[in-house]
Amino acid sequence: MLEVEMKFRLADWSAVTSKLAEWGATALPARKDTDSYFNAPDRDFGQTDEAVRVRRVGTGNVLTYKGPKIDAATKTRTEIELKLADGPNPAADAVRFLSALGYRPVAVVTKTRAVYKFERHGFPLEVCLDDVGSVGRYVEIEAVVPPDQLEPAKVAVMTTATELGLTDQERRSYLRLLLEKR
Repeated sequence: MLEVEMKFRLADWSAVTSKLAEWGATALPARKDTDSYFNAPDRDFGQTDEAVRVRRVGTGNVLTYKGPKIDAATKTRTEIELKLADGPNPAADAVRFLSALGYRPVAVVTKTRAVYKFERHGFPLEVCLDDVGSVGRYVEIEAVVPPDQLEPAKVAVMTTATELGLTDQERRSYLRLLLEKR
């Protein structure tokens, strides 16, 4: 599957949340995400534009690989997610697993995230309002689609961004922003 995503810096979310309510978007409870990122033993993910992370959301855990971006207008990339068992032990086991394979911890990115789900322009979309502490506040728009749906999904995401009045696009990852801030 491909993750078709655009991210925008936006300090005040009020206009976006009003528009999402107007569209009938379902607001999920706000959550705290803790993403532990790793670098590979055989290549530098900072150079190859890839990412491996263990994400904790509440008691839930996911191991994720993100491939290099394949599109200049969006942050489209292959995304493979493996759901892990809930609780702190499976997350710690995943970290030990990656370390045993030679993966090195890079940084931990923590954010508060509010997720809105809705359908627009023929696609199920998510809009995430992310507060990434010292890195800033952002709005992400995302669709997850098979490769044959890439072009129409890009149009749906880009059109939705325009309709939400988003203009300050950010192509760097939260990890990259955090590392550059250090």
